[in-house]
Amino acid sequence: MRERLPEAPPTTGDLPAEPLSHSLKQRHLTMLGLGGVIGAGLFVGSGVGIGIAGPAIICSYLLAGVLAMLVMRALGEMSAAMPASGSFSVYAERALGRWAGFSAGWLYWFLLVVVLAVEATGAAKIANGWVPAVDQWIWVLLFMVVFTVSNLAAVKNFGEFEFWFAALKVGAIVLFLILDTLAIFGVLPDTDPVGMANLTGHGGFFPEGFGGVVAGMLAVIFAFGGLEVVTIAAAESDDPARSVSRAVRSAVWRILFFYVGSMVVIVTLLPWDSLEPGQSPYVAVLDSIGIPAAGQIMNIVVFVALLSALNANLYGSSRMVFSLAERGEAPKGLLKVSGGGVPRRAVFASVAFGFVSVVLNLLWPDTIFLYMLNAVGAVLLFVWALIAVSQLKLRRRIERDMPERLTLPMWLFPYATWAALAGMAAVLVLMLFDDSARPQLLWSTGAALLVLLVAFVRERRGPKS
Repeated sequence: MRERLPEAPPTTGDLPAEPLSHSLKQRHLTMLGLGGVIGAGLFVGSGVGIGIAGPAIICSYLLAGVLAMLVMRALGEMSAAMPASGSFSVYAERALGRWAGFSAGWLYWFLLVVVLAVEATGAAKIANGWVPAVDQWIWVLLFMVVFTVSNLAAVKNFGEFEFWFAALKVGAIVLFLILDTLAIFGVLPDTDPVGMANLTGHGGFFPEGFGGVVAGMLAVIFAFGGLEVVTIAAAESDDPARSVSRAVRSAVWRILFFYVGSMVVIVTLLPWDSLEPGQSPYVAVLDSIGIPAAGQIMNIVVFVALLSALNANLYGSSRMVFSLAERGEAPKGLLKVSGGGVPRRAVFASVAFGFVSVVLNLLWPDTIFLYMLNAVGAVLLFVWALIAVSQLKLRRRIERDMPERLTLPMWLFPYATWAALAGMAAVLVLMLFDDSARPQLLWSTGAALLVLLVAFVRERRGPKS
């Protein structure tokens, strides 16, 4: 007779008290959410989406943004009710069983430490351009050491560090939107009102039809990854439930405004087909309105954005692996916490794999590291799907056992959650039929299946050790 797997814990009572520090403030959490998302994917990578969809990239970002908002609202509901440093990994375990928590946690950790290499290498390339005498690998080493020290410091200092990093990025985007809006209406010197010519000309608003919108969405959806870090950090705030509610609300709306707003002003000011491949649309727009040294200004902004995202992702990966260790899904040796409440061994474990990823990226960017990057290409969607399914199951338990904690309810439950799952399924199907996205989906599916296999083997062996 086939052995039954253990069922998920039936209760949703209080999670064990976290041994971590509780010194992150509301403003730290909000900026941490923004810091993990606003990166080179927006400032540089958005040009790829514009080249694919034309002005309709606005619709692509709206669709991707709505999907991200639904997922974050579902995650925010659970985080406000049960704050935990493992966030969605903990909720997946409580909703679906050990295998789900193990899989969500390790897949997300793997995603973050691989992305660390991309961010560190990208920042090093920019720094090498400014100071060619210093080799790229030395810059990478410097960044990794600096941010390791940052993450080993008291979490309040880390939060302050990330707050100002993210604030610089947010300030740059706000200034960009203000200048471009003034240019659109011909208020800036030497500018004339542009009207709707660039939105309706050059093939129209939908130059590639609805297919262009879909292809554009595939190109930009993963830029919304990183918002999850704010719910991981909530467990280290002074008031976790209230802080995560406010942070999720503000971060999601601000990200959507920054992303969609940027695309609106870019495609309004410039003909979408005038952008050169690989060129930052932000630089092109600033050049067009006569901002001096636009290229160097954006290089500085992208540099800060990359380092901020690196810092936030190192934090998120260390807390995730610490939470896994708490639940017996990672080595217990990672549980040691400093007097200031910092899981130093978890930080070292994450940065160590980050160093390995960086070395692979520097030595074999088109072979080994490319395979690793493809292996995490669709992992974010798998994690988002587990978040949505977990919320579907835990919502009823929260309503039954602790309704007073339902302070950030999912919109139109359960229909909005099912809509989010349908949206993710649609994106995965589209990736399968897209030549450029298919390798990412296949490699990511392989990585997910491998982690699931390990999870089920561990679960069949019996209770956690």
